[in-house]
Amino acid sequence: MPETPPSEPTAKPTAKRRIPLVVGAVLVGAVLGYIGVSSLRHPAGGDVACNSAVDLAKKIAPLAHGEVAALTMATTPLRLPDLAFEDANGQPKKLSDWRGKTVLVNLWATWCVPCRKEMPALDSLQTKLGGKDFEVVAINIDTRDPDKPKNFLKEANLTKLDYFSDRKAKVFQDLKNIGKALGMPTSVLVDGKGCEIANIAGPAEWASDDAIKLVKAALAPAAAGF
Repeated sequence: MPETPPSEPTAKPTAKRRIPLVVGAVLVGAVLGYIGVSSLRHPAGGDVACNSAVDLAKKIAPLAHGEVAALTMATTPLRLPDLAFEDANGQPKKLSDWRGKTVLVNLWATWCVPCRKEMPALDSLQTKLGGKDFEVVAINIDTRDPDKPKNFLKEANLTKLDYFSDRKAKVFQDLKNIGKALGMPTSVLVDGKGCEIANIAGPAEWASDDAIKLVKAALAPAAAGF
């Protein structure tokens, strides 16, 4: 009885092993393809819960002209970090404390000349629109004399803005890390879910008719359950 060639008994098992390898490759390809399609639907880093904020940004984009032409409208869903700071009494506050309310987060400092010039307009915006649906949350990031920014607000008779501060300026770094703080002042319009609607690097005339119309338009969907 002739001997079986050494290649024959090993040839069949090799063929069998190739089948699961091919199937595995097909499965991996399918998974990668799904991930690729998913990444197109939801950009990397995007939060699908913030899609409504992007839709809102598109709707109100035509209002970003005149005194607020420098606003950059959100095009990718982004939930802001839960910024941590303190109120006038030194009590801890977080951005999430304003969930359900549209907020204009503003970072300012007394050493920043454009910031100081912008504060009266922010105070006026709070006077006109501040309430159950909207608030200006202006966070001071002076890192030295804590009385200096308080005295500035008092001397300028800016009484409508609540005082918030972060003496470590971590709020600036947190926004910088996501590309939303390039300089001072920095402002981000945030919806009730903590999602970005728009941002601006530099000052704006927030008391202008242009700004009032845009902010009101940002509030309307929230009031209507958008």
